[in-house]
Amino acid sequence: MRTSGFKIQPCGTILQRCVPVLIASLLLFIPSCSRPAESAPDAAAQAPTAPVVKVTRQNLTNELEIASEFRPYQEIDVHAKESGYVKQLDIDWGTHVKTGQLMAVLEIPELEEQIDHDKAAEQRSEQDLARAREELTRAQSAYQVAHLTYTRLDGVQKTNPGLVAPEEVDVAQGKDQEASAEVSASRAAAAAAEQELAAAKATLQKDQALFGYARIVAPFDGVVTKLDAYTGALLPAGTSSSENGLALCHLSQNDLLRLVIPVPETVVPDVHIGEAVQVRVSALNRTFQGKVTRFSDQIDLETRTMHTEVQVPNPSYEIVPGMYAYVDFPVAKRKSALSVPVQAITREGNTALAYRVNQSNQIELQPVTLGLETRSQIEILSGLAEGDRVVVGNTGQLRAGEIVRPKAIELSEMEGAR
Repeated sequence: MRTSGFKIQPCGTILQRCVPVLIASLLLFIPSCSRPAESAPDAAAQAPTAPVVKVTRQNLTNELEIASEFRPYQEIDVHAKESGYVKQLDIDWGTHVKTGQLMAVLEIPELEEQIDHDKAAEQRSEQDLARAREELTRAQSAYQVAHLTYTRLDGVQKTNPGLVAPEEVDVAQGKDQEASAEVSASRAAAAAAEQELAAAKATLQKDQALFGYARIVAPFDGVVTKLDAYTGALLPAGTSSSENGLALCHLSQNDLLRLVIPVPETVVPDVHIGEAVQVRVSALNRTFQGKVTRFSDQIDLETRTMHTEVQVPNPSYEIVPGMYAYVDFPVAKRKSALSVPVQAITREGNTALAYRVNQSNQIELQPVTLGLETRSQIEILSGLAEGDRVVVGNTGQLRAGEIVRPKAIELSEMEGAR
C-alpha cells in the first residue's frame, strides 16, 4: 500500500531523538531562572539613599521683612539753665549716667552775689517785722489804758453828773479814739512788714533755685554720645532764643531703642500694638525680641506706608544706635496646617510635585496643591496626608517607580547641609 510521502517511524526511535533535546533545554533554563533570585538583594543594596521627612501639622506664620535702623528711645542736648562757667566736669564721651547723677558744676559769680543780697534783705525784713510787732503791742497797751479811762469817766458822769466835768470826759474819749487809730496803724504796719519778709524770702528761694541749676544733672539714664564743652567754657542759658547756644553734651537713652518702620499699606491691617516681632541684627549676627508699641494710624499719601515703631530692650548696650536691623512682621497665620519643608516641593511650571516614598520604598510623583509658604515650610492643601514620607533636597536623579533607601532626617540637618 502506498502512502502520500510520509514515512512512519517507530516510537522508540522518536523518543531516542527527543530526550537529549529536552535535557539540554532544562539545563539552559535552570541557570536563567536562578540569576534574578541571586541579583535581587544586590539591587536593593545598590538603591540610592533618599533623605525623607514626614508630612506633619504645624502652626505657620508668613512674615514680611522690612529694614530699618536703630534710634535711641530719646536723645537731647543738655543745656545750662543759667549762664555760667564750667567749674567741674564729671563726664566725657561715652560716659554712662543715671537719672540725677551730677554731670557738671557751673560757676555763677553774679548769682552768688545776688543770693548774699537776698539774705541781707531777708534779715532786714525780719528786723522791720519785729519792730512793727513791738509797736503794735505798745499801741494796744496805750489803747487799753485810754479806753479804760474813758469808760470809767463816762460811767461816773452818767451816774453822778456833778462829780466829773464834761470836758474831762470829752478829752478821755478823744484819747481813746486816738489810741484805737494807732493800734490800727500799727497792725497795718506789721502786716506790711510780714509781706515784705515773705517777698524777701521768695526772692531768696528763687535765686537759690536758680543757683541750684549750677549743678547740671542727668535727666534720664543714658550715654554721653557727644561732649560740647570742657572745663572753663562759658555755657549760655538754655532759655536763650539763640539757636547757636553751646550745649554741655548730647545725651541718648540707649538701654531702650526704637525702630521706625514704614509698613506698606497692604500689611497695615495685620499690625497690632503689643505684637511681638523678631529683629535680626546682621552686624551682631543675632536676633532680638521686639514689640510694636505705636503707629501713626494714618497712611502717608506719598509713600503709601504707615509710620510704625518697634521697641527693642537693650539692657547690655549690645546694640549701638545707627545699626541696621531687619524686622519680621507676621502678616498671615495658619494653625495646625499640613506642611512640609519647602525643599520637598518641586515646581514644574504651574504644577507642584512631591516625591513621595511609598511602603515599598518606591518613588511616587504626587501632584500637590500649595497654600501658605514661609521661609522653611509650605502648606499642603491636597495631595499628601499626614505621616507621608517625602524626599527633600535634590530630586533630579530620582525617577517614578525607582526603589530608594529612605533616611529620615531633621530639618536642622537639612539646613546645615545646604
